[in-house]
Amino acid sequence: MIKKLFTVLALVASSAAMAAGGHTVHLDKAPIDLTDKESLQRGARMFQNYCLGCHQMQYQRYSRTFRDLGIPDDVGMATLGFTANKVGDHIKNAAPKADLANWFGAAPPDLTNVARVRGPDWIYTYLRTFYADPSRPFGVNNEVFPLVGMPHVLQELQGIPYKATETRLVDGVPTEVDVGIKTDGSGELSTEEYDRAVADLVNYLEYVGEPSKLESRSLGIKVLIFLGIFFIFAFLLKKEYWRDVH
Repeated sequence: MIKKLFTVLALVASSAAMAAGGHTVHLDKAPIDLTDKESLQRGARMFQNYCLGCHQMQYQRYSRTFRDLGIPDDVGMATLGFTANKVGDHIKNAAPKADLANWFGAAPPDLTNVARVRGPDWIYTYLRTFYADPSRPFGVNNEVFPLVGMPHVLQELQGIPYKATETRLVDGVPTEVDVGIKTDGSGELSTEEYDRAVADLVNYLEYVGEPSKLESRSLGIKVLIFLGIFFIFAFLLKKEYWRDVH
């Protein structure tokens, strides 16, 4: 619990440092739907295939993920349990932290609580606003997180992104105007398919940040149904008692 608290505080400090720098960007709304088990399963696969090499979820167990996402343990271990010796293991990688810190300038953060700290909209926009920048060590920069020290690990899916501009008349003067991030079309996915894949990944990160949401929402619905039925019986009982009084 203490380690988890320190992780959250570290991420909060990082977010505060960015905010203090004065950089703001419009955040797109992430299409979160924790009731969509298929989306969560696709997001889990995205994380294991593209994120786990550097990032961990050291406070989330494989067994909890499989149970909540409706994945049989044997299927989950065969398709997602890349770093697990047993189903109860936490989702960790084997990369030495010292090497990761040396390669990226800082050790990649644990992502168990990233959606709670950053927010799903921030992550959704971040993963869709990388763009080519030859001046950076990994050849990319990011609109949400300028000078990011992370490669664009989803580039094979998206293609090579770049900042697109158009010449438009502004007060009668031809001006180059930024029209957003475009890609060169070399990716495995179309723009719409890539956005859906990112949405699945963010949906999964949102779930991992607070797995009990799935259970609490289901329980909340059951409680409301119970209260509704109880109210009907209580109302009828009240009428029966007060019939003799009147």
